Amino acid sequence: MRQELGDPMRHFFMTRSVARVMGLSLSEEMQTGNLAPEAYARMVTHCRGCALVEACEKWLSQQAALVALPPPGCCNGETLTRLRRPN
Repeated sequence: MRQELGDPMRHFFMTRSVARVMGLSLSEEMQTGNLAPEAYARMVTHCRGCALVEACEKWLSQQAALVALPPPGCCNGETLTRLRRPN
């Protein structure tokens, strides 16, 4: 059975928030060519289908400083970690 996709705006902001906590601006990553707009859209869609939304929101609420890694089980973790590495 396929999981319903969550609200696009909620997950757009969650994706941005996880990136920000990791010290990333996804808008800047697109401007510099490190992230294609289509890849950004896929990230939001992946987030919309994630089963760990509540855990992610709790993780976000507990962050008081920049972190090196996304929340455990993040469906965008690999992409965010790659973007965080210095080029």
